[in-house]
Amino acid sequence: MKKVVKKQLKEDEFVSTLTKILRFIEKRTKELIIVAAAIVFFVLLFLGLRLIQAQNVKKQSQLLSQLLELRTELGTKPENVAKLDELAGKGKFSRLAYVFIATHWVEQGDLEKAKASLAKVQPEPKDFIYYQAEDLLAQVNSLEKNYDQAIAIYKRIEDAKAKAYPLDVVLFHKAEALEGKGEKMEALAVYKKVQQDYPQSYYGVDAAEKARKLEAAQ
Repeated sequence: MKKVVKKQLKEDEFVSTLTKILRFIEKRTKELIIVAAAIVFFVLLFLGLRLIQAQNVKKQSQLLSQLLELRTELGTKPENVAKLDELAGKGKFSRLAYVFIATHWVEQGDLEKAKASLAKVQPEPKDFIYYQAEDLLAQVNSLEKNYDQAIAIYKRIEDAKAKAYPLDVVLFHKAEALEGKGEKMEALAVYKKVQQDYPQSYYGVDAAEKARKLEAAQ
């Protein structure tokens, strides 16, 4: 008898709960529809944004591939400079295009055009491309025998402790500028620092050779 009563109570409780739920849904139908519609809207919005992002990534990837292809063929197709200059105004890789153009002009010995291209590189963000442009500008100054300006640029990069650009490259080029200026002892000290701090890198090996030659010349 007790089991029957318990079963009946449970059934009554279930029916009561179900009734309350149905009444709640009936009273809140409009609100629930609005909430459901809002959820659907945000889901669709999220999916739409992801789709747009994917399309943007694809476009940027295609642009980067195009820039690299134009840069690779610059030696045989000088007309690519104009194409790079046109692409330089588009997308996140615009600064890279200016660096490519500047590098081409350095290779051609036209340092003024190289500097003109580097002047178009925006200073933000302070990433690898920015410091690459700064490094190239310093090298251009060294080629023009404007060593003080070159050294100042390298010191600025060094003081910034930029993690986005390899310090061994900066120090090695700084040492070359010091050597070009005639400050042999200062250059030797920097070459030795590169040799000691970066013994396995390309510039570490090169710095060791430079240091050996400077010491032999003393």
